[in-house]
Amino acid sequence: MTDKPDMIDHPPHYNSSPAKCECGRRIECIDITRHMSFNLGNSLKYLWRWQDKGGIEDLRKARWYLEDAINELERKQDKK
Repeated sequence: MTDKPDMIDHPPHYNSSPAKCECGRRIECIDITRHMSFNLGNSLKYLWRWQDKGGIEDLRKARWYLEDAINELERKQDKK
């Protein structure tokens, strides 16, 4: 029997950071992004996994979501 990665609940590209919480469990991307806005969470997600999954394309996606977050904040400021 081959150990396959859990691509739904714990995909390896979201669990690639060596960072660990105080309990010793490896920190996953979702542990951080679930506390962020959609755009910032997606940007971090793509930054987190770019080397393990999408390469430069993921960096471009991260930039897109970050720019969208900035534009949204600027629009809100302009309305004040």
